[in-house]
Amino acid sequence: MANAKPKRRSQHWFGGSDRDGFIHRSWMKNEGLPDDSFDGRPVIGICNTWSELTPCNHHFRELAQRVKQGVLQAGGLALEFPISSLGETLMRPTAMLFRNLASMDAEEAIRAHPLDGVVLLAGCDKTTPATLMGAASVNLPALLVSGGPMLNGRYRGQRIGSGTHVWKFSEMVKAGEMSTAQFMQAESCMSRSAGHCMSMGTASTMACMAEALGIAMPGNAAIPAVDSRRYELAQRAGRQIVELVNHDVRPAHILTRQAFENAIRVCGAIGGSTNAVVHLLALAGRVGVPLDLDDWDRLGREVPTLVNLMPSGEYLMEDFYYAGGLPLVMKRLLDAGLLHGDARTVSLATLREDVAEAECFDDEVIRPLERPLVANGGLAILRGNLAPSGAVIKPSAASPALMRHTGRAVVFESIEHYKARVDDPDLAIDASSVMVLKNCGPKGYPGMAEVGNMGLPSKLLQQGVTDVVRISDARMSGTAYGTVVLHVAPEAAVGGVLALVQDGDEIELDVAARKLELHVADEELARRRAQWQPPAPPAAGYVRLYVDHVQQADQGADFDFLRGCRGDAVPRESH
Repeated sequence: MANAKPKRRSQHWFGGSDRDGFIHRSWMKNEGLPDDSFDGRPVIGICNTWSELTPCNHHFRELAQRVKQGVLQAGGLALEFPISSLGETLMRPTAMLFRNLASMDAEEAIRAHPLDGVVLLAGCDKTTPATLMGAASVNLPALLVSGGPMLNGRYRGQRIGSGTHVWKFSEMVKAGEMSTAQFMQAESCMSRSAGHCMSMGTASTMACMAEALGIAMPGNAAIPAVDSRRYELAQRAGRQIVELVNHDVRPAHILTRQAFENAIRVCGAIGGSTNAVVHLLALAGRVGVPLDLDDWDRLGREVPTLVNLMPSGEYLMEDFYYAGGLPLVMKRLLDAGLLHGDARTVSLATLREDVAEAECFDDEVIRPLERPLVANGGLAILRGNLAPSGAVIKPSAASPALMRHTGRAVVFESIEHYKARVDDPDLAIDASSVMVLKNCGPKGYPGMAEVGNMGLPSKLLQQGVTDVVRISDARMSGTAYGTVVLHVAPEAAVGGVLALVQDGDEIELDVAARKLELHVADEELARRRAQWQPPAPPAAGYVRLYVDHVQQADQGADFDFLRGCRGDAVPRESH
């Protein structure tokens, strides 16, 4: 009896000789599975976010096959299943509107089926947090395999980065520095292979976050999508998930407070996307780990940015991989005493063991600590009467001259108002102005779209102005740059002070002091508040559910009813 196989969760479906067992096995046998497929071996789900409407993930069918091979080699049974795929570049009004929905899809699919463990295939921005949030809420053994970045973009002899050069080239066209024909020509030069954005945007950042958290295999983040080593890693991940099931290692064992602290510091070191803030806050809420904006500020404040990648620097993810990848970044931080080396990972080792052999092959791409790209590169959390619950700025992508700035507000009540007004020749705006965008937060847009990096008015660009302070309750693409204050909370749509800002109001930004202040008297704000009217709620459907239950950005913009882990209890019989 001591050598008997443990009764796995999947055996509640496949292990009986009753009518239910007959049903579960018989219908699976139409896939050509032999009897011993159901003998108690680990049943591994492959949660696939493949879709041709998600260009970043369109190569995932082959990636899934490599994971299956690994599972079979380790003695498991691999069963692939789809969930909602979130394509950042095509979904409107924003993929973020559906992150929580996709996490529910993942959670309920995992719990409802005869699975002992799951491999999550994710790539495009929201697919990584969505699958992790769903898996964490079930807490079956799980690991994530990223799809990998595209090859470097190349245009007229220069590197061009996903997103980063979209914003740059678009502004150049408006400034008269680039023709429309040249702009169109750059399209195919930027996206020239399978994979997600190859700048340090949200997709690359979240792949790095998964590796830093320990929920992805060492080396996962940076291998290009079309490099054969990406498929080799996927196959090893298939083997490793079986080991995690055999050792009963679950997300709750990996996603600890230490793991989140490591990830926050790694985010600063890589010049990571501001979107990591809302995603990690939401994920921490699923596993019950206390985490808030003050943790982001405290832990990231002294972290140098070491990774010289766009949008903060000059290189791209392909260069990052060849230079040593994320293991090297973590080794340098660990050697400086900035990481918890004893944090557990899905390798069944510690972070210290995972990165012990990391080497550097290019000190320009991954800088040493004594020669960082930015000395204090962590994301900064701002507070003040304009953002009582906090706002976020990325210092490594901002203009140093604007990090302490006071200017007059130019206000846009919505994204439509911005588009109608921004290029009005009579718009009263200059280089000292502060652009303010309202009603683009979780409830206001809804979905907190990536519109916070508002393009500058053409007349400023033609004067040679390349950056002004911009403030909103929106997010921005991780590939974007500029002195952009984001995630203002509470948002305008719920009556945050942002809703009360008017043209001409004086706003003070002081990043070093972590200050964001509206210089308007309390009495005047009270008068404006008395006149303010909240926006009408959506009529019905999913968007109504979203607006009714989404939390503010400082809490991760998750649904209030999804926080916490609901576990992997076997549901009651279906027949």
